Amino acid sequence: MEPKRTIRVLIVDDSAVVRQTLTDLLNSDPEIKVTGAARDPFVAAQHIAKEVPDVIVLDVEMPRMDGITFLQKIMSQHPIPVVICSTLTEQGAETTLKALEYGAVDIVQKPRLGIKQFLEESKIRIGDAVKAAARVKLRRLPLRAHPVEKKLTADAVLPPPTDHAMVQTTEKVVVVGASTGGTEALRVFLEALPADVSGIVVVQHMPAGFTRAFANRLDGLCRIRVKEAENGDTVLRGQALIAPGNFHTLLKRSGARYYVEVKEGPLVCRHRPSVDVLFRSTARYAGKNAVGVIMTGMGDDGARGMLEMKQAGAYTIAQDEKSCVVFGMPKEAIKLGGVDRVLPLERIASEI
Repeated sequence: MEPKRTIRVLIVDDSAVVRQTLTDLLNSDPEIKVTGAARDPFVAAQHIAKEVPDVIVLDVEMPRMDGITFLQKIMSQHPIPVVICSTLTEQGAETTLKALEYGAVDIVQKPRLGIKQFLEESKIRIGDAVKAAARVKLRRLPLRAHPVEKKLTADAVLPPPTDHAMVQTTEKVVVVGASTGGTEALRVFLEALPADVSGIVVVQHMPAGFTRAFANRLDGLCRIRVKEAENGDTVLRGQALIAPGNFHTLLKRSGARYYVEVKEGPLVCRHRPSVDVLFRSTARYAGKNAVGVIMTGMGDDGARGMLEMKQAGAYTIAQDEKSCVVFGMPKEAIKLGGVDRVLPLERIASEI
């Protein structure tokens, strides 16, 4: 058997503490090796000239050249998968989201204070982001579950749906789950929807602090209204609610009214918000009245929830492999038998 290839990572950050912390964190994973750590893009360019990494972990705010400018140069001259590691400020979120438009694969959270304390919960998140980025470039790299902590299911937040699916009504609701590559996939999908489409609830794996800026950005691009979900928000026709980072978002129903519950809780499938939690609540409270969509992303979050939706009578759609940045989440949902239709990204809106 051919030995598994190690993912070579270059870290670019002006903080020595961050560089050392990320180096120790990533090197603790047997699948990853940090081959260099640079204080700014100019030093990073020297590293790249000697050895091209598989993935770059990049800060946004740095002296001499900011991360966004460096990212644009990388993507135009020698494309390398990039994971943005950024602090959580409202202004910074707007800038960081531009990085996704310019080709960055994912965003991971870098707190302003207590950099070493954020490791325990972020360790798997950062490692998975790097592995997902490497798969975008090197698809032969296997996807492997990380053994560090127990992986919880949606049972940790709410019980499975009952056998009695919700009776069918004329009002529908659409729920969508996405991860790596999902920010641009969601833009394509939501921009294509008509102004009177059924109400939509979205879980995109994204850190707290970025989801509001992401929703605002989409709101300016789409015919429908897009906003970050708040607890108790009604699911309205012509509107998409984006689950806030670091909170689970569940679909609930009171009479003929659908609304969302935004709540704290443990990581589910190593994520908060979790697609599985949204999909399970949809199976429980919407049943035949729902349409589910699972998009590009690494891992299997949403696969079991989509199967539960289908078993409850919902219509389910998965993005196809060719149009996915990472064909992980849709692949797992298909494998479980939870998908009615597999479609390229550009056809999902019309199917809805």
